[in-house]
Amino acid sequence: MKKSIVYVLALLLAAPMMAQIQSPQPSPSSKLMQKVGLTDVTVEYSRPSMKGRTVMGNLVPFDKMWRTGANQNTMITFSTDAMIGGKTLKAGTYAIFTKPGASNWDVYFYTDTNNWGTPQEWDEGKVAATYTAEVMKMDTPVETFTITIDDLHNNGATLGILWENTYVGVPFMVPAKEMTMKSIETVMNGPSANDYFAAATFYFQEGEDLGKAKQWIDKAVSMNPNAFWMMRAQSLIYAKMGDKKGAIEAAKKSLAAAKAANNADYVKMNEDSLKEWGGM
Repeated sequence: MKKSIVYVLALLLAAPMMAQIQSPQPSPSSKLMQKVGLTDVTVEYSRPSMKGRTVMGNLVPFDKMWRTGANQNTMITFSTDAMIGGKTLKAGTYAIFTKPGASNWDVYFYTDTNNWGTPQEWDEGKVAATYTAEVMKMDTPVETFTITIDDLHNNGATLGILWENTYVGVPFMVPAKEMTMKSIETVMNGPSANDYFAAATFYFQEGEDLGKAKQWIDKAVSMNPNAFWMMRAQSLIYAKMGDKKGAIEAAKKSLAAAKAANNADYVKMNEDSLKEWGGM
């Protein structure tokens, strides 16, 4: 009986320690993901609400640096390079800080994202881009702080910041046109030497149609005549097809190119094969 009482008491004492109260956060986190052209843009931020308070010029003071949201600094990630305010932002993640004003906001894209709020010491060297956005007044107030990506077109969009009766927009550009033209050029030019090489070696390793493997490896070597690794594969495919003369010729070319490149591994492999095939 005593053991049972002790066990029950232990459970009762442990229960408050194990329990974790879950309640709504005052500034819940949000994650916005948007494809712009060929670029993935992600914004992560926390969203405070007005709750009857005056925001601009009060809760968010004018002419002072703001974290642009709540809790940890707001972050934006670009999967490719982007351009803001005439500056190129390399693909990666940036903190968004702002300096709100009555008529204009200065918007900063900051390379250091490990801040809870604004940095203790501001470093101009970490500012990757800035943009001065004109304040637009809205007739209908926005209760909860909101970030949008709107005005989408092939080569860019606008990063919108909305709260209370204020909207500011930051246009940005992405290299969709350049990426698309490069893709078109690559596809229209047909497979690359590496594509032919990969297809040929796969067929060779898997014991598939060696005729096709030979056709593809010949094409790869013709497109990249100094690639000793491609000529090495060519010699092996020829040897497997019973063309010893062709295999020896390809191995000698691979050997010479490997020596020129100071690649000892391929030098040895080619020398070993040439000895085996009677080419040395």
